Amino acid sequence: MFSLWDWIVVAVYFAAMAGIGAYFSRKNRNFKDFMFGGGNMPWFAVGISLIATSVSANTFLGNPADSYANDMRLLMLNFGSLAAIVIVGTFFIPRYRASGIKSAYELLEIRFSKPVRTLAASLYSCHLLLRMGMLIYAPSLVLMKITGVPFWAAAISMGLFAMLYTSLGGIKAATTTDIIQFCIFFGGGLLCIYFCAKGVGSFGKTWELAQAAGKTRWLDFTFNPASERNFFSAAIVYIVFEVAIRGCDQQFVQRYLSTKSVRTANYSSITSSLLGICVGIVFFTVGAFLYVYFQVAHVEALPVTKVNEVLPYFIIHVLPPGVKGLLVAAIMAADMGALSSVLTALSNTTVVDLLPRTPGDGEINLRNARKWVLLWGLLGMAASFVCALGNISILSKALFFTSLFSGPLLGLFLMAFFRPKLHPTAVIVATFGGMAVLMLFLKIPVLPAGLWKPVYEVSWPWNPLISMTASITMAHVLNLFFRNRPR
Repeated sequence: MFSLWDWIVVAVYFAAMAGIGAYFSRKNRNFKDFMFGGGNMPWFAVGISLIATSVSANTFLGNPADSYANDMRLLMLNFGSLAAIVIVGTFFIPRYRASGIKSAYELLEIRFSKPVRTLAASLYSCHLLLRMGMLIYAPSLVLMKITGVPFWAAAISMGLFAMLYTSLGGIKAATTTDIIQFCIFFGGGLLCIYFCAKGVGSFGKTWELAQAAGKTRWLDFTFNPASERNFFSAAIVYIVFEVAIRGCDQQFVQRYLSTKSVRTANYSSITSSLLGICVGIVFFTVGAFLYVYFQVAHVEALPVTKVNEVLPYFIIHVLPPGVKGLLVAAIMAADMGALSSVLTALSNTTVVDLLPRTPGDGEINLRNARKWVLLWGLLGMAASFVCALGNISILSKALFFTSLFSGPLLGLFLMAFFRPKLHPTAVIVATFGGMAVLMLFLKIPVLPAGLWKPVYEVSWPWNPLISMTASITMAHVLNLFFRNRPR
């Protein structure tokens, strides 16, 4: 189990992250410093921060669990991600930079109305609250294995620490710790591959056995909307999903606005995409190698039966002292980077989009931002108990929650960019209509089996495409019943 050296490694990590938050707390003079780092953050740092925002303990634990149970076909998602980079860099980032906004949803008020902006900010906050619940839930499983504490104690511990250093340091602390945490996170994945291969015999032998077991398969050109493991769903349809995240998510927009220009914002976006490909390859390989280690080569017995518990078991029971502490720190690192980004984005959205307006970037907004980091953190702890329901992989749960709200949000922004004369009431009603249509195609993972049966079940990459298309179509139909507004 955990040795003294393991606890020392984890303690040093947490102390370093808290120290960085305390250091940057002295440099935040106003709301702009806290949320945007003064608007002059280096693009390479922002690029690493963007990928650290995207990955989390859901990636560290979920990707290996997915390839352990299936194969590497979800690597095809990277094709859609690369296409989305071009679309976001061409249509979204220049508009955000030119508009002088502090929040992505401020643009919706400029094009439509204040209620449309409030609706978008509310949907986004619901989306991030569920994401935060997943971010707290996943590493809590590891803390439970290490310490023997119940889930509620592990979840509260994770949430409290993330709230502490995010509320102190803001975007500068989040970006700086993101860089450190990404290096720890990525190195942890490489260590898992090394020790799996060492146990089996060599990297080449482990890879050959994984190939023979079908775990390295990553291309599939069949057409099946009910599955995400084919090129059409994962590479073509997924483009809409990725554009919705990179183009409409305040976590990303906040970082685009923290760089110096459109060009540097695009550099950071490209950097994050390339690093994301590397992360996917490494962590899907971890899952394939774990399958060989336990199920093919039978190096160790595996008493756990749930796929989400395989990697935590390997870390706690197989890795040598010191290394397992480093791997647990890597899981925490993955999660802290994502949690800090979620909390700063929620805080910014609340202060800028949902609360009554306070002029300027002064102390009042800064105090409100820090207060809302704490309040949203408490709500995120409660959401983690909802995310613990159901018995599917962590990755599947996380992607479901992400895809639920992203389509209507993307529909709102596309209408704001290209159809700003649509009536705001039509846009609002159509947004709810798009979400209602989506429910006809969803199987909800946190509900007991058989409680809800979709009319026709599709895989999660289709969710944003369905709800976005339904929202835009309904808005144009409803607009016929309203008098057009002047541009």
